[in-house]
Amino acid sequence: MAISALSAGLSGLQANQKALDVTAHNVANANTQNFQPQQANFQETNPAGTGVTLSTAARGLAQQEGLSSENMAKDMSNSLVYKAGFDLSAKVVQAADERIGTLIDIKA
Repeated sequence: MAISALSAGLSGLQANQKALDVTAHNVANANTQNFQPQQANFQETNPAGTGVTLSTAARGLAQQEGLSSENMAKDMSNSLVYKAGFDLSAKVVQAADERIGTLIDIKA
């Protein structure tokens, strides 16, 4: 149980970090002409409940003069969601680590 929670938490950390990277890339290139922003899409791994993966896809052509303010606002709010997901996954990893430590101590 603790090992699977550790694995799920780790995949959550990695997926949320990649999503933050996508958002940062979009914001950093907001004024780049013909830039195609990306969108992070989370997908559950199989079997269900064992983790999450991330895929990215282009959101379409940006305007000639840069991203719209709507897309920029969406990226900024998404970054807060991804940070919260990262923090939650870190707590799952911490809890799983504490359980594994308890299991090891009991058997010693």
